[in-house]
Amino acid sequence: MQQEMDQERLTLLYQRFRDVCLVEKEVWKEIYLPRQAMQGVVLTNLHEKYEVVIDDPAVEETLEANIPLGAAALEAAINAYKDHIRFVKR
Repeated sequence: MQQEMDQERLTLLYQRFRDVCLVEKEVWKEIYLPRQAMQGVVLTNLHEKYEVVIDDPAVEETLEANIPLGAAALEAAINAYKDHIRFVKR
């Protein structure tokens, strides 16, 4: 288990986290991304699983409250609290 540190990959993870939360209508704690290859992200049926770790219950509540407000509001909340959201590869 390792925390994701690659900035390009983190950008994709934050976007996927936002999209999954909007679809599921709640803060989701597992997300999947296509497996990364030497040449970058490649479309494949192989995926990497990430656990979403939010270190403050108040941040999770804030994210939850922004889901019904739509993508822009949720993205703004995620950006405001990025320091409290980690992605751990499983």
